[in-house]
Amino acid sequence: MAVTAPRVGISAEPVVHDGRPMDTVNRVYIDSVVAAGGVPIVLPVLDPSMASAVLDGVDGLVLSGGGDIDPGTYGQEPAPELDVIDPARDAFELALVHEALERHMPVLGVCRGHQLLNVALGGTLIQHVDALTEVLHQEKARPSHVIHQVHITAGSLLSAVVGTEDLGVNTLHHQVVQESGAGLQVVARSSDGFIEAVEGVGDLRVLGVQWHPELLQDLPGHLDLFRWLVTEAGRPAVPTFELTVSAGASAPDRSPRSSRRAVA
Repeated sequence: MAVTAPRVGISAEPVVHDGRPMDTVNRVYIDSVVAAGGVPIVLPVLDPSMASAVLDGVDGLVLSGGGDIDPGTYGQEPAPELDVIDPARDAFELALVHEALERHMPVLGVCRGHQLLNVALGGTLIQHVDALTEVLHQEKARPSHVIHQVHITAGSLLSAVVGTEDLGVNTLHHQVVQESGAGLQVVARSSDGFIEAVEGVGDLRVLGVQWHPELLQDLPGHLDLFRWLVTEAGRPAVPTFELTVSAGASAPDRSPRSSRRAVA
């Protein structure tokens, strides 16, 4: 009997191309899932009520990068530096996370996805980290280059996955996790002390990283994040985690808003 590779859903980003709305995924996410042994499945933005049906077709979930998250979902007013937000995407991805965690499905959050995972569990964000540090956190010109180091907690799942406690990363963001959500623990920080990664406590199978490992997959440690997800996706779920989220995270404001275009 043929062995079926785990199916990994990758959340898409809505864009407009030549005046036509599209849901897209950067090809490197797809390549990373394939290289890790999984079958990638692109998940377009749908009504949150469809999250359960969507996840019936996958074994693991990648929350991809993209624009800023509506600060209303984590109880803050918009900062002047807020970039483009998409309330419909926020609502659908929050629903995906809630459903995935109820199923004990493994989740890997990347950049925005890392932040979204945190918000889904009641955490908060710093909306513009550049105003608080001299360390470069958004280097758009070199997306596939190591820009700074992150220090990873010894003995953490993340350190075991990437095989080190000091990892060179790229950096394409202007927001960071402020307070970690329920069931998450902080396991990596930048040299200036800001949160760069979270992971699940106990049997909660989630990892969130602020950098973009899919753009560094040829360097040691980064593709291993996708290998971890695919390996976990191939294991049976044991749903014992009790999901608890804040009211704001479970019922995001979906009214249209916009500002500048986001980078990561």
